Amino acid sequence: MSQDNTGQTTEPAAAPARKGHGWRDVVAALRQPRVLVTLLLGFSSGLPFMLVGNTLGFWLREQGIQLAAIGFLSWVGIAYSLKFLWAPIIDRVDLPLLGRLGRRRGWMVLTQIVVGAGLFGMAAVGPGGHLATFALLAVITAFGAASQDIVVDAWRIERAEGPDDLGLLTAAFQFGYRVAILATDAWILVAAAKVGWPTSYTFCALAMAIGLTATLFAAEPDRTPTAATGAAAAPLWSPRGFFDAVVGPFITFFQTHGAMALLMLCTVALYRLPDFLMGPMAAPLYTDLGLAKEMIGAVRTSFGLVATFVGIALAGLSAVKLGFEKTLVLGAVLGPGSNLAFSAMALAGPNMPVFIGAMIVDNVSTGFAGAALVAYMSSLTSLGYTATQYALLSSTYAMLGKFLKGFSGAVVEGLEKQFSLMTSYAIFFAGTAAVGIPVVILSIILSHRQGKAKAAAQA
Repeated sequence: MSQDNTGQTTEPAAAPARKGHGWRDVVAALRQPRVLVTLLLGFSSGLPFMLVGNTLGFWLREQGIQLAAIGFLSWVGIAYSLKFLWAPIIDRVDLPLLGRLGRRRGWMVLTQIVVGAGLFGMAAVGPGGHLATFALLAVITAFGAASQDIVVDAWRIERAEGPDDLGLLTAAFQFGYRVAILATDAWILVAAAKVGWPTSYTFCALAMAIGLTATLFAAEPDRTPTAATGAAAAPLWSPRGFFDAVVGPFITFFQTHGAMALLMLCTVALYRLPDFLMGPMAAPLYTDLGLAKEMIGAVRTSFGLVATFVGIALAGLSAVKLGFEKTLVLGAVLGPGSNLAFSAMALAGPNMPVFIGAMIVDNVSTGFAGAALVAYMSSLTSLGYTATQYALLSSTYAMLGKFLKGFSGAVVEGLEKQFSLMTSYAIFFAGTAAVGIPVVILSIILSHRQGKAKAAAQA
C-alpha cells in the first residue's frame, strides 16, 4: 500500500490477497515473534465471541429458557456492531498508567482484563434465577470483547511489514481466532458435561491470560501520522483532533475508494448475514435433537477442526490462483452452505453421519468465507485510521445481522404453530441460506468493477 506526500493511501491495498497463507505458512513462521503473538492475540479475540453468542444459547436452552428469549438475549453481541462509536477514542487516547505500555498494548491489557472479569461474573451468577444480572454481565463481557477486537485489529495491521506480511499476520490471527471458536463452541461442551457450565466459563476466564501474556510480549507499533493531514494527530479534545478522529476516517475511506466505496460497504454489510441469522438457533437445535454434549464436542474438535483448517487454507490458495475478488465471490457462494447443512440435520434427526457431514460443511464454509472477508477488510484501511476504519468495516458487516438475529427464536416458534419443531428449524435455516443470494450478486458486481479499475490503473 503506497502513500503520497500527504499520507493518504493512493492504492486500495488489495495486494495482500495475492499471496495466500495456509496453515503450513503460519506454522513455519511461528518462530517470528510477531507471528506467534498475532496467533495468540487471535485466540484472545475469538475466545469470548461464542461465550456471549451461540454457546451462551446452549447454556440458556439447557436451563429451560424459551427460544424467543434466547434470540433476544443474543442482542448482547450488538456491542460488536457498535464498536465504531468508541473506536476513535481507542485510536487517539493513551490510557493513564497502562499507557506506559504504549497506546495499543495499554488498551489491549485493559480490554482483556474486562473480558476476563465479565466471564468470571457470568460463571458466578448463572442464568438460573438471576437472568437480568447475568444478561448485564454478558453485555459487559461483549463490550470488553468488542473493544479488544478494535485494538488487536489495529495492532495487527500496523505491525505488518508490507502487504504480503499483512496476509501472513491475518492468517495467523484467523487460525488463533478459529481455535478459540472451536474451544468455546466444541471443547467447552465436553467440559460442561463433566464439570458444569459455571466451571467451564471460569476456565475460559482464566484462558484470557493467554492474550494478556501475548500483549506483554508484543511490540508496540510506531505512531503513524493521520491520513487526512499527514501530521501528528492533534489531541482528541481539540476541535481539529475531534474532527480528525471522528470524521477523518470516513472522509479518507471515501476519498481513497471513490465511487466503489458504497458498493464495498453494502457487500461487507450483507456478506455474513446468513451466518448471523442462523447463529442463535444452532445450539438449541442440538439440544432439541437430543444430541449429547460430549458427542457434539468430539465431532467438532475432530472433523470440525480439520474442516476449519481446510476452509482457511482453500481461501488462501484461491487468493493466490484466482485473486481476491473472485475469492470473495466464492466465499459468498460457500457461506450459506452452513445454513443448508443445518436444515438437512433438522430433517434427518439425530443421525450421526448427517451430523458429521453438516459439521464438515459448516466449518469449511465459515472458514473460507471468514478468512476471505477479514483479509479484504484489512486491505481497505488507511494508515493513521487503522482502528477506526477497521472497526467501521467490521461493525458494518455485523450490524444488520446482529440486530435481525434477535428475532430468530420468535421466527422458529412462529413456524412451529403450523409445522413440527424440526420442520420449523429446517424451514428457518433454508430461509436464512436464501438471504445469501443478494450477497453473491453484489460480490460479482464488486469483483467485476474492481477488476476493470485495476486494469485501467495498470494501463
